[in-house]
Amino acid sequence: MRYPDLDIDLLRCFVTVAEQSGFTSAGLALGLTQSAISLKVKRLEDVIGRRVFERTSRRLSLTADGEVLLVYARRLLSLNDEAVRRMIAPPVRGHLRLGVADHFVPQHLAPILSRFARTYPDVRLEVEVGRSHELRAACERGQLDLVIGKRREGETTGTPIWTETLAWVTARDAAFARDLASDAPAPRHAPRQHPLPLAMLPPGCMFRDRALATLARANIAHEIVYTSASLLGVIAAAEAGLGVSVLGRSSLPPGLREATGLPDLGTAVMAIFGDSEGRMALVDPLVGFIRESLAATVALRPAA
Repeated sequence: MRYPDLDIDLLRCFVTVAEQSGFTSAGLALGLTQSAISLKVKRLEDVIGRRVFERTSRRLSLTADGEVLLVYARRLLSLNDEAVRRMIAPPVRGHLRLGVADHFVPQHLAPILSRFARTYPDVRLEVEVGRSHELRAACERGQLDLVIGKRREGETTGTPIWTETLAWVTARDAAFARDLASDAPAPRHAPRQHPLPLAMLPPGCMFRDRALATLARANIAHEIVYTSASLLGVIAAAEAGLGVSVLGRSSLPPGLREATGLPDLGTAVMAIFGDSEGRMALVDPLVGFIRESLAATVALRPAA
């Protein structure tokens, strides 16, 4: 049996509707009318013989089939864009020393940079992963060319590329955060009157500062019981149930879940810092590649 081919244009329209949560906003993003968007989605549904959206007068949501297709569609679009870029983009050559904050989608970074190296074999890319403020200091000293790191609240330097929601995270079988909910029974090993245990990076980390300030405003007793200079160390401590920590929602590893009953942490803006003068031929492809690759795998929002 020969299966029909999926049209990349229809898939891109479908993914945009899903990410924009509506036909009108997807039309604005793609420069098309709402009726044109609806027609493309209908054509896609005809090809696969399944409905991909549930439509009501109040909301639009993916069907179960639509959720499955969305995963494949993002992968197909990423591969299509990578192939086209490799074939038609002008040659890119040079050397770039890049610093990347360890909170920037850590489980996705290595595969993305590996694919970038295959797509741009003439680019010599040196990558250092660490804490944002330390990497930015190294960039100011001329030891790095560019840094992808976190913007602090109110900061205007750097070029924003992604906005991500922050989340309290804890071990899947831990009950620290559930204990804070008024309608939840107090677990025996973490009575309600005990301070909330935290696993954090050392002072200077924006996520740490945000967490402590948020808990203080909410008058929630807390104590830092585990500190590590390594994000992997903090994640390991949280997975072991030693305490609650803070991660970007897209960085949630399998051993952790979002904690409940804690105040909202807001969002963080990831930006590019450094003097890109004379390196735009390297910077633009790299940033574009990272954005497209992440859009195919995680739910980050482009920064305004």
